[in-house]
Amino acid sequence: MSDVPAAVGRIRERAPARELVLVEDVHKIYRPGDVEIPVLRGVSLAIRPGEFVALMGASGSGKTTLMNILGCLDRPTSGRYWFDGEEVSALSAEERARLRSRRIGFVFQNFNLLARTSALANVLLPLESADVPVDDATAVARARALLVRVGLGDRMDHEPSQMSGGQQQRVAIARALVNRPALLLADEPTGNLDSKTSQQMHELFFDINKQRKTTIIVVTHNMQLAGSMPRVVTLRDGRVEKDERKEAS
Repeated sequence: MSDVPAAVGRIRERAPARELVLVEDVHKIYRPGDVEIPVLRGVSLAIRPGEFVALMGASGSGKTTLMNILGCLDRPTSGRYWFDGEEVSALSAEERARLRSRRIGFVFQNFNLLARTSALANVLLPLESADVPVDDATAVARARALLVRVGLGDRMDHEPSQMSGGQQQRVAIARALVNRPALLLADEPTGNLDSKTSQQMHELFFDINKQRKTTIIVVTHNMQLAGSMPRVVTLRDGRVEKDERKEAS
């Protein structure tokens, strides 16, 4: 088990501005009716800009709950969360939504693309509600460039039903990047893909992390994927059980 008090002490010695993600003693308790269900039990975690992190753990360990808090989709019951030096754990739902639209991208296992809508239109969607308006010409140019970047330059007008699972996931990745987020969160992004396509997605994430300097956190059960990543954080029973970094080669 991790030494949570010691971890909190180490985090407090750092200036929050040095970290993109800084979580201090975060608890999350759900209360359906009169029952309390503790899901996170004192998680402390610091992730610097440009890191590529695998988040692992058995079902029920708290991975999705932690991901939702990091992505500003939820707030902790107690504890503190800083994003790029700004404390966001006490923000209103509207303030969290604004931060999320400006700074965070999401990639989901089930792609979540709009049917009967072209790849280009799917990628453009986040820009339609962007906190900082983007003119149409700039938006289209940015979306097209991203689709080319993920290898779909010849599929921009195709709808999801006309694309393979791997191609749909590439559209989802382009959509997540169109707002140029500081943090990309991916929840089991290869869970519905075959092994060859999973490896291609794996390589694409590494390339995005290296070339764009985007901080990426991937929730995964894929041991092969996690084993090749520079940092693996493992949750167990709502706590950080292990936080392992590989030495740079």
